[in-house]
Parts: sequence; C-alpha cells; structure tokens
Amino acid sequence: MPCFGPTSAVSPGFVRKDLRVSAEATAATETTEATGDAVPEEHAVPDGAVPGEKTPGTLKARLAHWRSWRTRHPAAARALSWTTTGLAAVLVYGALVLPNTVNALQYNRFTRLPAEAIVGAVLVLALPRRPRVVVAAACGTLLGALTVLNLLDMGFIEYLGRGFNLVLDWGLLDDAQAYVEDSMGRATALGAAVGAVVLVVLLLVVMALATVRLSNLLVRDTRTATRATLVAGTVWITCSSLGLQVNGMPIASDRAGWALKVQARRVQETLRDEAAFAKEAKADTFGNTPGGELLPDLRGKDVIFTFIESYGRSALEDPEIAPGVDQTLDASTEALEKAGYRAKSGWMTSATYGGSSWLGHSTTMSGLWIDNQQRYRTVMSSDHLSLTKAFGKTGAWDTVGIMPGVQKGWPEQEYYGLDKVYNAFQLGYKGPKFSWSTMPDQYTLEAFQRLVHGKKRDKPLMSEIILTSSHQPWAPVPKLVDWDELGDGSVFGPIQKAGVDPSELLTDSDRSKEEYGKSIQYSVTSLTQWLERYGTDDTVLVFLGDHQPIARVSGAGASRDVPVSIVAKDPKVLDKIAAWNWTDGLKPAKDAPVWKMSSFRDRFLTAYGSTPRPSKD
Repeated sequence: MPCFGPTSAVSPGFVRKDLRVSAEATAATETTEATGDAVPEEHAVPDGAVPGEKTPGTLKARLAHWRSWRTRHPAAARALSWTTTGLAAVLVYGALVLPNTVNALQYNRFTRLPAEAIVGAVLVLALPRRPRVVVAAACGTLLGALTVLNLLDMGFIEYLGRGFNLVLDWGLLDDAQAYVEDSMGRATALGAAVGAVVLVVLLLVVMALATVRLSNLLVRDTRTATRATLVAGTVWITCSSLGLQVNGMPIASDRAGWALKVQARRVQETLRDEAAFAKEAKADTFGNTPGGELLPDLRGKDVIFTFIESYGRSALEDPEIAPGVDQTLDASTEALEKAGYRAKSGWMTSATYGGSSWLGHSTTMSGLWIDNQQRYRTVMSSDHLSLTKAFGKTGAWDTVGIMPGVQKGWPEQEYYGLDKVYNAFQLGYKGPKFSWSTMPDQYTLEAFQRLVHGKKRDKPLMSEIILTSSHQPWAPVPKLVDWDELGDGSVFGPIQKAGVDPSELLTDSDRSKEEYGKSIQYSVTSLTQWLERYGTDDTVLVFLGDHQPIARVSGAGASRDVPVSIVAKDPKVLDKIAAWNWTDGLKPAKDAPVWKMSSFRDRFLTAYGSTPRPSKD
C-alpha cells in the first residue's frame, strides 16, 4: 500500500474503508490511514474539488469555502463585481429618470442628469457607515416604490386616461384581475397576478441592494467621489440655469422628486375633495320636489335609458373607425324613420375614460361629477335624487334595471330606485361569454322584451339597460342572428368559436380599432332593430356612451366626449328639447352642443316639466 514517508505501518484495529475518492484525494486518504482513524463520510472529497485544497467539512467550512472563490478566481470575481455594479447603476439611474407614460418611453428621457443622484451622493459621503447603509437601503426601497407607482401610472393613463391614485385605486386592481380572467382565462389572470407581486417585491429588494452597493463604491475613495459629486452638481446647475437640452429634453432632471410631489399632491387633493364633495352631494336642485311635480310631460311613456359600452366620439370621427359606424348610424336613422321614429343627438363629456363605466352611469343619473371611486361611494350612500329614482318617486312608473355585466350583489339598486334588477344570471342566457361580456346585446334586449317590456302592466315602464358587447378587448364580436332564433343564446356558440382571439388585439392598435368599430356597429344595430321590432307609440329611448375607448383605440389626448340620442314617435317628446339645438338623426354633428355629463339630469328633468325645489346641505 503506497504511503508518504517512513510511516507506513497500519494499526492492528484498522479496518480499511472503501472510499470512492478521486485520484487527487489519495494523499489525504492515506495520511488519515496512517493515524489509524476511519475517514468520516462528510470529509470525503466531493467531485469537482480542487486538487491540493483543504476540503470543507462542516457547514461553516463549506460556506467559507464558497466565499473563498473570489481568491481562487480573481479575474472572474472582478468581472462579476464590475458587472453587478454596472447593473446597479443602470437600475438606479433608470428609476430616477423613468417617465410615467408609455408614450414618453423614448431615448431622450434617459440622457438626463438626475439631481436626486447628486443629492444622494452628498448624503452618503457625509454619513458614518451604519447610518449610510440604512439611509441607502431606505432610499433604494423608496425608489423601488416610486418605480412601481410610475408603472401603475402607465397602466392607468393608458386604460383610464388618468394617473394612479394612492388612496382610491387599490380596489381597481381586483377589477383589473377579474377583467383579465374574463378576457384571457383564469390561468392567465393568476399568472399575471403572481408575476405582478413578484415584480414588486423584486423591485423593492433589488433597488435597495443596488443603492447600498453604489454607496459602498462611493466611500471606497471619498476624495475622488467628492470631486466627482461637486463636478456633477456644477454641471447640473449650469444646465438648469442655461436650459440646455438634448433632443428637446432638459439635461438637468428632477424627475423622481417631481413624481413624489405629484403623488403627494394627489393624496392631499383626494383627502380635501372627500369633505367638499360630501357637502356638494347634499345640495340638490330637485331634492325637495314632490313626486307629482316630477316629469309630468312624460307621463304614460315607456322610457328606456340605455348605455352602450365604450361608445365614444372616436367611433364617429376617427378615420379608421368612423366610415363603418357612420354608415350604421345613417342606416339606422333611416330605418327608424320608416318605422315612424325621429331622433335628435348631441355630445356629452364623460366623467371617465377607457373604463370604470359605473362612474359615467352615476354621473349621468345623479347630476353630480363623479370621476373617482370615493365620490361614487359617497353618492351611492346618499339620498341625492337619481334620474331613475325620480321616475319611481312619481308613483307613475314601474322601474327596472337590466344589468348583464353584474355578476354579484349590487347594492347600488337602492340608490337608483329600481324596483327590480336582472343581473347576468337572471336573463336565462345559456350561450358562451364573449370575452368580458357575459352575453351579446341582441340577446340582452330580447330577454328584456320577454321578461319585462312585453308583459302587460298597470303602469308604464322606466328601464335602465347596460349593453356590454362593445366592452374591451372587442374580441370576439357577436353577430346578429334572426330575432326569432335567439332562444336561450346557444345559437351564439359557433359565432363565438369563430371569432377573433382577444390576445391578437392586445398590442395591435389597427386591429383593435377595426374590431372596436364592429362592436359599436353591432350594439347600435341591435338596439335600433329592437326598437323597430318592439317599440310602440309611447316608447322613448335615450341612449348614450358611457366613455371613450382606451388610448390604443381613441388615441393619445383624445377628448372624453360621447354621443347621446333621444328617439321617440311622439313629436311632442322631441319638441320639448328643441332648445337644446341637437342634431336631427342618430349622428350628432361635429359642432353640436357639448355638455358635461353631470348636467344631463337637471336638463332632462327641466325639459319634461319638473319643478325645481332645492334641498340645502
């Protein structure tokens, strides 16, 4: 048996252990044998160990061995260190100058000198080690949180036309997940939710680690770092004073500080608005008007208020969308005239954009400007008179709501004063969903006729109907079928299967516009065909959009205007609104009057004979 040196004898009690070791570990094994001790299994040299090195045994030794890789591989360690530092610098710099809109993601936004980085460097250089690490980590976490808010702003501006509100908008994230699940499936929604949570945690942790790493780099050579910071500060002040720019963007940046100021101002304004709006909601022009003095000029009429999802001004004016929609409106106007109906149309500016349809509905019906969730909750819990409740207050109408988009409890029914509400599960639909929309509009209207409008009753009917087929993502879009073949909706199965997959439209503006236009044509045609088929001499139809479609369709900076039309056979109904100067037909002229949506309730009540008797706050 080979051995080292003269010590070759083996003690009698030794039993040789059959170890599977590499050839490079033989020397260590034989040395142990010479002492007469068995080789513990945990001391066996693992595969891949470096020849001639002491092999770690305990966990502590193994960790020490792992940490020593920098000594064993100095070139790789230096490369990794500089790469990590570079990535940390890029991450922090990017976060400091990151804009909060998708359209602003251009290279000139990343050629700026952030003032926050200079201030941070000064602070780091002035602090002792422990406070420095704590401050650096805290600043990094704050920067990570600011990045999350900027990303949320991008999404909210893209889809809702406004920034994210720290106080009010957390609940909308649940609605967003529900929308993704309805449109893309449960697996996609769950994956998106998990991915979002992981991304947020990673941003907070990695940004904190990055700022700590950069602070450590600065203090390695405080003299050089101080000089560099002074130079950077001088350059920033010079560029700011002279207004120097690169491709139209100022070199001197305070983007992160400005973003924090914006978020703080939003919070402050939200808290201030809460009290002011609660007071505003208590004052009501018709709050004390008796039922007998409300809407006397519509007595005996079946009045139907219908909201068409995402029916905005872009549908009538965008050159890629308007031709098809205009043709549908012209054809529908002509068909209604043949059936004895006349129409007048105008514009209203919605309180919301791209989504949050309930804000548009409540603004129209309450006469209050409800542009956020806080205002919505305030109104829903108030006794402010809604337009729909005004009909019920008279005692002259039965009131009903047709809400195919409602899939859970809807306490708002009380505020709207609706005697009965039919939700998505009470309309008898057995066909497939069309992405977010639970059922096609044609079926919704036929169910309304079967369950409510077609039945005999002692009183006329006031109805509020929400049509959802034109809800994003506008795929697949239903097609009209013979009204007599609607049945329980199963007829739409093959149509849904043959339709466009929603994922095909997510990043394609042209396809989105095309399908959006088709959905508006479908909804308008379904509604006007229903009126031709089931309307009577006493039917009065009011229909409007709740908001514009998202920016991918309506374009950046689009107005918030939506079309509104009133249709009736009785000429006296339209004569009452002659002073409004609306356009004849279903298509409002470009220069037709534009009102705030919150003005509609009072104008409508006044036009049809209601007497104002204000309530005071």
